[in-house]
Amino acid sequence: MTEQHDDRHVVTTTLEFPYRRSLGPVIGGFARALAEERIVGVRTQAGDVLVPPTEHDPRTGESVRDGFVDVGPAGEVQSWTWVSEPTERHPIRRPFAFALIRLDGADTALVHAVDAEAIEVMRTGLRVVPMWRAERTGRITDIECFVPAGLEG
Repeated sequence: MTEQHDDRHVVTTTLEFPYRRSLGPVIGGFARALAEERIVGVRTQAGDVLVPPTEHDPRTGESVRDGFVDVGPAGEVQSWTWVSEPTERHPIRRPFAFALIRLDGADTALVHAVDAEAIEVMRTGLRVVPMWRAERTGRITDIECFVPAGLEG
């Protein structure tokens, strides 16, 4: 269903991508860092920092083997979409945003949820910080969500 509201175009859809995967040394290292309340990326030979880390440079195909680079934890929203009616499968039970967040020190963006409390708070360029789960297990969900900087509890 498509609706037009003021200058916003609203599309209502259901999108799911359930899957399982095994973790290798790169994503495994990223997961271990999350369990320690750290976010890491990898540096390419050209000097770009990729977050989340990948085993190969997406531009050249070369292996990325220089070890991990700590980034963030704060970052900036690059793009976002508002979820006005979350389902039970969403990470937040009230309206929230999914955003591309470029963490400080990274050259790529990470997709995650932002609990902005209202659509009027969300904007490109918004500074956000992670809210960590009390008990972490080495998964991206160890970051419960991001919140606008200054609103962290």
